[in-house]
Amino acid sequence: MKIVVIDDDKLVALSLKTILENTGRVEIAAIGSSGEEAIALYEQLKPDVMLMDIRMQGMTGLEAGEAILKKDKSARILYLTTFSDDEYIVKALNIGAKGYILKQDFNGIEPALQAVMNGQRVFGEQVITRLPELISEKEQFDYAQKGLTDKEWELVTLVAQGLSNKEISAQMYLSEGTVRNYLSQILEKLSLRDRTQLAVFYFTHK
Repeated sequence: MKIVVIDDDKLVALSLKTILENTGRVEIAAIGSSGEEAIALYEQLKPDVMLMDIRMQGMTGLEAGEAILKKDKSARILYLTTFSDDEYIVKALNIGAKGYILKQDFNGIEPALQAVMNGQRVFGEQVITRLPELISEKEQFDYAQKGLTDKEWELVTLVAQGLSNKEISAQMYLSEGTVRNYLSQILEKLSLRDRTQLAVFYFTHK
């Protein structure tokens, strides 16, 4: 697994390199210290996962991640930070990051990288369960303006509650295939990428 580490604290970056390479399962292809370097190194090396800090001088990790993901939607970006600021968590979810973990959990970094490689998102339970509290209250959202039907908005609500397609199928008396079709149509109407972004959209606009 080829990783690029971006952190403006060189001691932290070198520590991560040592810890991760000692597992025997991770190759650190490069180390950078800024958002600008993150973009350049991603384009040059196309790493399997980019492990990136958020707060850095100049361009932030979130700004760099957003720029990378605009060019390559398949980019795997895992944020590793000491900051669990609400605004950062929501932004990371919205831009399509694969995860958001805290530096304090050194033992969890390599398993998080493996999970991201396996197609999973690594947002700790503490992050996901806090989402409703993270989003400030909004005016009532007019989902019809986005072209959503009552049934589609009901499906959005169930996705936000964490139900699987099978569970939604049983609750809405639809086949799983129909649920998948509805979900694809909803994501297209809202210009969203996946279920996680859809859940964030719901909590933002409910």
